[in-house]
Amino acid sequence: MIVDEHITDYLHSLIKEDSHQELCHIEEEARNQHVPIVKPETKELLKILVLLKRPKKILEIGTAVGFSSLYMNMYQPDGGTVVTIERNEKRIQKAKENIGKMGREDQITLLEGDAADLLKKIDDSFDFIFVDAAKGQYIAFLDEVMRLLAPEGLLVSDNGLQDGDIVKSRYAIERRDRTIHKRMRDYLYTIKNHSMLETAILTVGDGVAVSQKIGEDHEKE
Repeated sequence: MIVDEHITDYLHSLIKEDSHQELCHIEEEARNQHVPIVKPETKELLKILVLLKRPKKILEIGTAVGFSSLYMNMYQPDGGTVVTIERNEKRIQKAKENIGKMGREDQITLLEGDAADLLKKIDDSFDFIFVDAAKGQYIAFLDEVMRLLAPEGLLVSDNGLQDGDIVKSRYAIERRDRTIHKRMRDYLYTIKNHSMLETAILTVGDGVAVSQKIGEDHEKE
């Protein structure tokens, strides 16, 4: 845990229950089954960012069971849409079920398959991109994410601090996790130093990086 547990518990106590019972049920079921959906405090951050940015088009990498897609879509302006990508077949089926229960099939498009392949096939731009997939792949997605992110668009990357492990030496990390650890450190360094991004890394949930696309990539000129 990055933030003191007592502070986190207090913040959770302040969160108002969502008025939509079906969405609350989807969230509760996912947490009870240990599906990796956004933490409650990250959910709150997503809500305020969507309300502030008012994105008409959101791209999400990592659908899980569709909770965050549905949640963000609730706070988009009228006519707002979400394109979300998932490769896990069981989660795809559950996400389709949840999107159907909420009657959001027209607003949320679920793309099935590996994001590394699907991102290359998308020919569109998005005001808001939320990355919440396999942590070791964030750096591999970045070039395509930057292509798809509209000028002044927001890129929100979840799980960046890896429950605090990101600050540890690679030798303190279990051998099987070292590649992910290195790739996430590379990703955070890249988005903090990218010529087209302004980035703040927040100790919210498991660590959230919020980046705004600015200017032009002078390195390519």
